[in-house]
Amino acid sequence: MKRLDLNVNDGSVGFQIAPMIDVVFVIMLFFMVMAGAVKVEKELNSQLPGVAETSGSTDFVDEQLITITEAGEVSLNDEAMDTPDSHDLPQLKDTLLRLKQNADAAKTPVIVTIISEEMAKYSRTVDVLNALAVAKIDSVSFTVTEEE
Repeated sequence: MKRLDLNVNDGSVGFQIAPMIDVVFVIMLFFMVMAGAVKVEKELNSQLPGVAETSGSTDFVDEQLITITEAGEVSLNDEAMDTPDSHDLPQLKDTLLRLKQNADAAKTPVIVTIISEEMAKYSRTVDVLNALAVAKIDSVSFTVTEEE
């Protein structure tokens, strides 16, 4: 049998440095082009506001807090309103209507925050929102009590 003598190195040309140099030049060219595109930060001249002089006193808006408990009890600024079974909330509606009328007369907005306990029923929150809608109060925010 005749032995085939294959030289493994015949097909291999070795490590090619020319393509490596080409890649390095392309990368260097990329960074040189991108270096010109970098924006230089400039100082912006600005003045911060100073103390403003006022001729009269400034009125701050009082925030009204409506609390809803898990038992369905509703209170306005820590004052109990209606019974937990009442879906119409007439006492709350009357108080909110008076509050809205007084705020409109004083030309101040009415801001209401509804604080609900985590396990309070959603339907009770809807009852409170209905009472706010009757009084035409639309500045309402929501929050949940945090457990300590």
